[in-house]
Amino acid sequence: MFISGTRLAPAVTLTYARIRRLPTAARSGIMANRPDCDSGRSPGGLGGCIRARNRIVVHCKNQLEGHEAMASDILSDVLKEVHLSGALFFDIEGRAPWVAEAPPSCAFKALIMPHAQHVINYHVVANGVCWARLLDSADEPVRLTAGSVIVFPQGQPHVLSSEPGLREPFDPAIFDAPQPEGLKPLMLSRNGDGPQTVRLICGFLGCDVVPFNPLLEALPPMLVITDGYSERDGWLASLIRAAAAEGRDSRGGGRNVLSRLSELIFIEAIRIHAERLSEDARGWLAALRIPHVARALTLLHENPARGWTLSSLARAVGVSRTVLADTFREALGVPPMSYLASWRMQVAAGQLADTDRPVYLIAEAVGYESEASFSRAFRRATGLSPGIWRSERNGNLGGPEPYFKHDT
Repeated sequence: MFISGTRLAPAVTLTYARIRRLPTAARSGIMANRPDCDSGRSPGGLGGCIRARNRIVVHCKNQLEGHEAMASDILSDVLKEVHLSGALFFDIEGRAPWVAEAPPSCAFKALIMPHAQHVINYHVVANGVCWARLLDSADEPVRLTAGSVIVFPQGQPHVLSSEPGLREPFDPAIFDAPQPEGLKPLMLSRNGDGPQTVRLICGFLGCDVVPFNPLLEALPPMLVITDGYSERDGWLASLIRAAAAEGRDSRGGGRNVLSRLSELIFIEAIRIHAERLSEDARGWLAALRIPHVARALTLLHENPARGWTLSSLARAVGVSRTVLADTFREALGVPPMSYLASWRMQVAAGQLADTDRPVYLIAEAVGYESEASFSRAFRRATGLSPGIWRSERNGNLGGPEPYFKHDT
């Protein structure tokens, strides 16, 4: 960036470029109350203008980094409350022509993650090239190259193949394959007689969908990152290479390491996806880019027991009731208090499943004055009483399936 032929600090261009990628409401929040930047009114002529511009960069950079950290904390909070966990791995080596077809994840959930409510499929292309598409969609197949990550958040049926158009019935017997030393992922070969080869790392993640999983609702049926080896200074590439190396080695604790790596790859893919959302995108991830909406979400997540009202939340965020109500609903599709009610139920469901705390204490922890009113609200949200929910979760009976997002 230049002013009268004088180049400003490189951070100016970088910071403004990052701010310009944000939606209008987010830019307005970050730029609010910034230092003056009018060269005609800045004391000290050109030098004063440059100093003023640099003060703006410091202000906006601090606001931007604080906002990004806040959004990351909210994402971490949701991932914890919905019990995200990694599971079984497949390490697939294929020589063209080959095809690997997957039914809805509910069809094999009992075989790989019987305790999870919902199973997410994902695949990483360690090397080579392949094609992927949803089986219930008319969309064209997507070409995946080395470093690509593809996630099916709703667990919808899909197919991966060496070339478009190949199909093969799913064989559940693959889950019965021997697991060397109980450490490595399941090794599968898909061998034709062609020269093209590919290596895929395929995994599964379990999570909750009931009572409330705002992240799952915000993700597309097929999430694709095609440049994982070059994105974000190679951080995703490091995770992919670590997973590939761990799959080849036979070291103690390997399955646990792979499970954690699967979670990290998934989270990093979500981060990249969120950064690439269009300015007019709506939904939970897009809402995290709007500072006062993200701040409101942070407060609701941090203290669900507080007797929040729209007025008290707006005061805490620093905007008017009208601004908060309108932007929150526009971004998330529900009013702030409706979101809070759903989040309270998710927090309570986790405490019922993970602790032996009495129901009345859990009710108080999520903002209910009586156990009876909490139980009624919980039954409305889940279809079950708190006691039955607890006994079913402790009995490892899993949860509702399938979860398909139809508004594609």
